[in-house]
Amino acid sequence: MALLLGIDTGGTYTDAVLFDEARTPDPVVAKAKALTTRDDLTIGIDGAIAAVLAKSGENPADIALCSISTTLATNALVEGVRRRIGLIFAGFDEADLHRSGLAEALGTDPVIAIAGGFRATGEPRAPLDLEALADRVDAIKDGVEAFAVVTIFGGRNPAHEIAIRDMIRARCDLPITCGHDLSGELDGPRNALTCVLNARLIGTISSLIASTQGALTARGIDVPLMIVRGDGSLVSAEFARERPIETILSGPAASLVGAAHLSGVKDAVISDIGGTTTDIAILRDGRPMLSETGATVGGHRTMISAVAMTTFGLGGDSEVGVDEKAFHAALTLGPRKLTPISLFALDHPALVEKTLAAQARNPRAGEADARFAIPTPLARPDGLRKIDHAVLDRIGAAPVSLDALALTRLETIALGGLVSLGLVRIAGFTPSDAAHVLGLHDAWHSPTARDAAALLARRKDRKGNALASDGEGLARMVIDTLIRRSAQVLLDTTLDHDGIGALPPALLNAALDQRNGAARIDIGLALPLIGLGASAPTYYPQIGSALGTPCIVPDHAGVANAVGAVAGRVTLERSLRITSPSEGCYRAHLFDTAQDFADLETAKTAIRAALDTALAEDATTAGASDVEIVFEYSEIAPLVEGRPMFIEATMTGRASGRPSLRRII
Repeated sequence: MALLLGIDTGGTYTDAVLFDEARTPDPVVAKAKALTTRDDLTIGIDGAIAAVLAKSGENPADIALCSISTTLATNALVEGVRRRIGLIFAGFDEADLHRSGLAEALGTDPVIAIAGGFRATGEPRAPLDLEALADRVDAIKDGVEAFAVVTIFGGRNPAHEIAIRDMIRARCDLPITCGHDLSGELDGPRNALTCVLNARLIGTISSLIASTQGALTARGIDVPLMIVRGDGSLVSAEFARERPIETILSGPAASLVGAAHLSGVKDAVISDIGGTTTDIAILRDGRPMLSETGATVGGHRTMISAVAMTTFGLGGDSEVGVDEKAFHAALTLGPRKLTPISLFALDHPALVEKTLAAQARNPRAGEADARFAIPTPLARPDGLRKIDHAVLDRIGAAPVSLDALALTRLETIALGGLVSLGLVRIAGFTPSDAAHVLGLHDAWHSPTARDAAALLARRKDRKGNALASDGEGLARMVIDTLIRRSAQVLLDTTLDHDGIGALPPALLNAALDQRNGAARIDIGLALPLIGLGASAPTYYPQIGSALGTPCIVPDHAGVANAVGAVAGRVTLERSLRITSPSEGCYRAHLFDTAQDFADLETAKTAIRAALDTALAEDATTAGASDVEIVFEYSEIAPLVEGRPMFIEATMTGRASGRPSLRRII
């Protein structure tokens, strides 16, 4: 018997399943959860592995493969967590930095803009001055964690990107991402955005891989390690380490694969609620629909092929706030993730009990009530302002109550920036805490959740009235808000999918409230709803009811991501193009250069051979066995005066195979 170990590392929990494809009717041998330990992922991963092995009683020597899915990259983008990187931007105009959200994504990270790059036909646009560039790289290399290198039309001729990459490698050991390695598309600023995000995520995914490998090695499990990409396919850890951007939406993609496997339903709306996000997608004919324009996460529209997933900052650990714009008592949820205060209290009971008791004695409710700042072990990066250092110094080395810090308005804004950088985390009241107040969950310290709810209930709305009469009423408001917001985002997503667009808020709210007067307003889902996530049984039956559709919460819904992590295949895709810069000349844009041919058929043969070689190498690196490669060819050749005029052709190769397993003796 060959067992497959699936692991999903989420923002709150790490799930593990042991999976046996030959076992019927239920291939899930055992499942288990452990808290994700963000400062040292190894602890949570090892805890989940230990728990699932203990539950199953299976021998670790029978495990033939480990595959992991993760929301870490997705969460990092949604929460705005950033690692400092340097961008080499060659051949572009200054205005290009302000397109496709590139400037916003970069923030204060250094940019070196230089001459260079190519024209659309693959000819040099300007010479590349590597000597001058080397001095500028030396000036910033000690203050960044990685480099992103993008040249204009680098997808048509990557020679300058390769030269810059080699020069940087000769001067430092930092990771380098080149634009042509991620996409051959022509939107330079969006390609640069994708490249920047990839460089920024390398440390996050490298840490996950090292933690997983360490946990496996400690238990004597020596097997291939795979990671789920955003399109639901699998690749080896080595492959993912270089291209971590392809793991955005990894967790949601795995959940779709898992949902299809667990439910047997072929057409559905799937909604996966985690600690940080709610991820929504459409299942058609048993397959997740893929985005035609690239994955969008955290407001960034990338060039990465991924499931057509809409991600909202709405989850069990979302920040609960007061809606200052509402004329009545109302709450906001997310997008920032907090450490639930009932979970925080397990590690810091004395601090929490003393702080909440003192705040309860204060007759005035405060915005900082039941909130704590938690310093993380990350080193302070270059580029912090004086106010940032001052706030970090005030916080110190141990968790502290926010009201004890007595931050000014500007310091509070600075604290938000430090949270985005991952230097500080905030503990506070979340929907997970509300579920503890109402007895829907009991995994953490429920008395703390009740005390924090009572404090939040005292906060005032715009009319000066308390939000709720007591903590239980406040907790019910939070859960109701989560159900309502979930229904709204499901409708927004499906209406957008249907090409209708968002409804006016007044109309949407009237429909959800079923407020019928002279006119009847009905709205809902036309497909069944599949609810996934550990808390799905708590919320999704009510969400399905609000949307007038059957709701399916399958067995193992809480570990669907981990199931999907081992149920997928290795699938890789690459494309090459042929252009015609002049009559009778066919230019094949190969992976490392551009080559001219006198006839189209020879150019086609050249790009097919290049694709075949590259995909075979990719598949080996990605950990596939029994690989099949298929090709698709398309051509743009409009008729001009009755004769076809060749403009451009594209050949795409797709390699597919099952992951290689360790042979069980």
